[in-house]
Amino acid sequence: MSEVRTGNGSDDARVVVMTRVGCHLCADAVAVIAAVCATTGDRYREIDVDSDPELARRYNDQVPVTFVDGRQHDFWRVDRDRLRAALTARS
Repeated sequence: MSEVRTGNGSDDARVVVMTRVGCHLCADAVAVIAAVCATTGDRYREIDVDSDPELARRYNDQVPVTFVDGRQHDFWRVDRDRLRAALTARS
């Protein structure tokens, strides 16, 4: 799994999801992420993979791609229980 840097370091979103416009799997993933984050109190952020040529090259065939604490967690689908476990197992 890979890591992602998502900004200037002031972003407190623990979950980042790479999405793309018109992607039904992305919509499903964001719905799961939003629900889990609502219960854990964590923040999430969406990034349009097509907004950056390097992100598009790297993750094109995997969207939606989910990262937790900067490390790749899932792609294509988000498992609600697995995401909750990752967010509650703080290092």
